[in-house]
Amino acid sequence: MHELYGKQGVAWAEALPDLITDCADRFGFSPEAPFSNLSYNFVLRAKLSNGKPAVLKLSFMKEELSKEVSVLRAYEGRGAIHVLDADEDWGVALLEGADPGTPLSAIEDDAKATNIFCEVFQRLQLPAPAGSRYPSMKQHFAAIERYRERFGDGETAAPLPESWVENAEECLVYLINTTEENFLLHGDLHHDNILRQGEEQWVVIDPKGIIGDIHFDTVQYLLNYMDRGGDCEQVLRGRIAIMAERLGLDPRRIAMWGVVRGVLEACWTIEGGGTDWHRGIQLTELFAKCLD
Repeated sequence: MHELYGKQGVAWAEALPDLITDCADRFGFSPEAPFSNLSYNFVLRAKLSNGKPAVLKLSFMKEELSKEVSVLRAYEGRGAIHVLDADEDWGVALLEGADPGTPLSAIEDDAKATNIFCEVFQRLQLPAPAGSRYPSMKQHFAAIERYRERFGDGETAAPLPESWVENAEECLVYLINTTEENFLLHGDLHHDNILRQGEEQWVVIDPKGIIGDIHFDTVQYLLNYMDRGGDCEQVLRGRIAIMAERLGLDPRRIAMWGVVRGVLEACWTIEGGGTDWHRGIQLTELFAKCLD
């Protein structure tokens, strides 16, 4: 937070103990240990007065947390974690705790995990609400446009292979123009954002909220744990085949979104000052093989 937001980030972090105490008093829970893998948000376990588990999420990026809460509430009854309470001004959300909370990544049988993903995915399908506050696909992929603005004058050497950038741009235009119905997408639906709730149920956490083609919401899952059960291309083809059969999705559209997503990742890397943009291009090349 200090690296991203300087003194404001530090001040937010230093105020967390008092804010947690205020939240505990207001919402009626007992704070427990924070999660170990924290980065941008501060997230800790809590126990409600009735003994049930809960999670308190505190964010400096209040608008992002507000959007997350909004998506979770829109998904109410469809398999998302329940929002117990929230305050946009404070930048806090009290969420139901998933019990036991085991992530889908714990299931190493890739076909089994992908079938569970399909069950979760199917429950979440929600047409885009009117007057949406969520970004469009064009806005979500804006880093590709910014890359063009930065390197399009020909004076600065462009790092990414031109053919892949052009291909991604063409795919993106085609996909947006041929989207028949827009949905409210989770936006980050991968293994570790799908948690076990009880014996059989699975719930989702941490949605980003994007409006667009339903096929795109498969991609983040496809990007994770790609080396399971064989080489990456084999795993990717196997997952896409299961999704196409179980969900009735077009495997070619899934692969095209993957092509664009790989270039987006490369653009994000360059934008953040990184040099390892090759991974994004490798993802693009891998998804392109699945277009056959």
